Amino acid sequence: LFILRPDMALPTLLGTNKCSSIMGTAAATWTYLRKVSVHWRLLFPAIGAAFPGSRFGAQATSLLNPAVARPLMLGLLVLMALYTIFKPDLGTVRGISPAGWRAYATMALIGLIIGFYDGFFGPGTGSFFVFLLVRVLGYDFLNASASAKLLNVATNVAALILFSMKGHVWWHFAVPLAIANVLGSVLGTHMALKHGTGFVRYIFITVVSVLI
Repeated sequence: LFILRPDMALPTLLGTNKCSSIMGTAAATWTYLRKVSVHWRLLFPAIGAAFPGSRFGAQATSLLNPAVARPLMLGLLVLMALYTIFKPDLGTVRGISPAGWRAYATMALIGLIIGFYDGFFGPGTGSFFVFLLVRVLGYDFLNASASAKLLNVATNVAALILFSMKGHVWWHFAVPLAIANVLGSVLGTHMALKHGTGFVRYIFITVVSVLI
């Protein structure tokens, strides 16, 4: 959208993108939850923090300077890709930390920070969620993907509410994007469930590399 519609104001671009991405993410979440068990007690504080974090981020979009945000996102993605590539056992075995107060606080902090980023700018949000769940809390890539989708729905809803209230959604673009996003998400989720954690790790590295 940045490339194809440079005439779009940044909040409108982000709002239109949120409308389409929430549909695909919700479809993927529904498919995952039917097959993969998630750690709900850990997810609740993350969702609770991600929702207001994303809303505050969306409110701050008028302050965003893409010239600063893009290099920062690029640097984080490069670090994630390199770390995952050079840690071949990362995310291959599930070993979620005990659900003590530190785990709850960590999840809430992850939700708040990445939620703010998603409302504020957005690209790479799912990858950031997946990486932190794998690296910090010991999830495997398949379970991290399922949990990340659920968190991403929360951040997208919060941002979309604000953007739509302010008229920053071009619905004639958002609707066909959303339909295509749902189809792609369902296909991708079925592939992940069919091929397992190793496949998701490979796709994670590939997607992060393409984003870079």
